[in-house]
Amino acid sequence: MKILITGGAGFIGSNLCEHFLSKGYKVVCLDNFASGHRHNITACLENSNFTLIEGDIRNLSDCQKAIEGVDYVLHQAALGSVPRSINDPITTNDVNVSGFLNMLTASRDAKVKRFVYAASSSTYGDSVGLPKIEEVIGKPLSPYAITKYVNELYAEIFSKTYGLETIGLRYFNVFGRKQDPNGAYAAVIPKFVMQFMNYESPLINGDGNYSRDFTYIDNVIQMCELAMTTQNSEAINTVYNTAFGDRTTLTELVGLLKENLSAFDVKIGSVEIIYGPNRAGDIPHSLASIAKAERLLGYKPQYSIQDGLKEAVTWYYNNLK
Repeated sequence: MKILITGGAGFIGSNLCEHFLSKGYKVVCLDNFASGHRHNITACLENSNFTLIEGDIRNLSDCQKAIEGVDYVLHQAALGSVPRSINDPITTNDVNVSGFLNMLTASRDAKVKRFVYAASSSTYGDSVGLPKIEEVIGKPLSPYAITKYVNELYAEIFSKTYGLETIGLRYFNVFGRKQDPNGAYAAVIPKFVMQFMNYESPLINGDGNYSRDFTYIDNVIQMCELAMTTQNSEAINTVYNTAFGDRTTLTELVGLLKENLSAFDVKIGSVEIIYGPNRAGDIPHSLASIAKAERLLGYKPQYSIQDGLKEAVTWYYNNLK
């Protein structure tokens, strides 16, 4: 089988490339390296089953070139980050909506077997109910959230109108190896890890009581594989929460990071934490129900945040120090 992984040099995409290569799949990576990194796929480049195509999903011709002979698409390419979308909504929309539509169109024309795409927990918007259930969403709170919801709408239309099998995975705060700690829009866990290792005080937006369903990368890989391979007709043409199903406050997260990092460097335990104002567009609390994925896909997440952080912190310390 041949898989196209868009955004394959990014955090999630590169982990997916490595996983499916290890299982004997042929893997095509499409990336423009706007946020992905070549060093993420160094090991993949040595594999004869791996093909790198440097291109942009905003160009339909690049999508068409990458999808030749492909059986499945795992669409990970996007511009993430709520703050980035607030600062530059036009580029976020161009990549996340126009690029997504290009990939759907190319997939339809190439008659791929299934299109699995990265959706987002940001789609729940101002919905206050917990846990988050796939069929109950609120109004989006950022341009980024709008783009990810539009992805779901387009996927549904392509399923109904063209018969393209689609599955959306609403990622909940994914973390793990290869996640970039640098840049203005770095995710909170690798950013905090890097600051701790430099004895710098992390800044928590708000009072630290905002909570997230932090999800280790290997749980996401499991979900992607289940979504791609399921033969359950009831399981396709829908969306799933991709999470562990538990929530952790930012204050609790910092405590866990300190505890794990102090095993490598005891001085980290004395680094103070700074609290600042809440960040625009942030959802106060996020907790996923994973019942639908368990029932229809047989999803069984293996890594809690505690288990995942032990793995991730070891990787960060060995690779970022």
